[in-house]
Amino acid sequence: MKQLNKAVRIHSYGNQEVTSIDLIDIPQPAAGKVVVRVHAAGVNAIDRKIREGVLKDYFPLPFPITLGAELAGTVHAVGAGVDGFVVGTRVFGFMPTLGAFADYVEIDAGLLTPTPDSLPDTVAASLPVAGLTAWQALFESGKLTAGQTVLMQGAAGGVGSMAVQLAKRAGARVIATASARNLEYVAALGADLVIDYRTAQPFADLAASVDLVLDLAGGPALDLLWPVLRDAGVLVSTAAPELTARTPANRTGLWFQMRPEPQRLAAIAALVLRGEIKAEVASLFQLDHAGDAIDYGHSGQGRGKAVVQF
Repeated sequence: MKQLNKAVRIHSYGNQEVTSIDLIDIPQPAAGKVVVRVHAAGVNAIDRKIREGVLKDYFPLPFPITLGAELAGTVHAVGAGVDGFVVGTRVFGFMPTLGAFADYVEIDAGLLTPTPDSLPDTVAASLPVAGLTAWQALFESGKLTAGQTVLMQGAAGGVGSMAVQLAKRAGARVIATASARNLEYVAALGADLVIDYRTAQPFADLAASVDLVLDLAGGPALDLLWPVLRDAGVLVSTAAPELTARTPANRTGLWFQMRPEPQRLAAIAALVLRGEIKAEVASLFQLDHAGDAIDYGHSGQGRGKAVVQF
């Protein structure tokens, strides 16, 4: 009997009801690519935004779309010209064009990082988007250095929880916003000041005192953040592709898009294994409940990342 491949796909935009489990062929690796047997896949805000069509003008994809942007598993098959990976190698990585929510996934070998022996697949699958987004947004786009102050909007999620720890590790002062139920959690990650995002008044007390704003939430609250920036400060947003139109004439705003960086990902995994930062998996979902996992991540119920387990 032919073995099939379960994939979480959408054939149109909408809410959870458009998410289906389709049976498709197991891919054969082209030159330079491998097929990964997926053991775990991280859930991200982009999965919901793609499903609902929020990013269709910024990130167009042909239907049907297989969701999922990050994975961990083992190499199932190797294409021609691939060096460094053999069948059975444990790997994890980021998929720029999505597709990780499937039993078997074809991916460019250059996007993968070997998984350390002591790192569980569920944790490895939570690292690519959160870890690389936090690092690149803070230190490359935001140019954050020791002694500076960063304000993070939406700090309890996967990217935010990682960013708080990385910024503190780099010697920055961290101000973070979160829901009331997550204030203690974010403070325990190392934030120097945590603000309930439903309370706007404290932002006025921070006027012109912040070097970098990292916006992970978007929405109306973003417009409250410009006055806290120093004259030379910058606002980096992962959540507002329309940021250019919302940036005041005398301010600097950058819409951030993460890029694959396997060597940096290996370094972040090493930090996790040494206990210098934590990667918190909020909840595990089975593949058949990937639609629930996408909505769970958007609900604000969990801290850190939701992960689909295969």
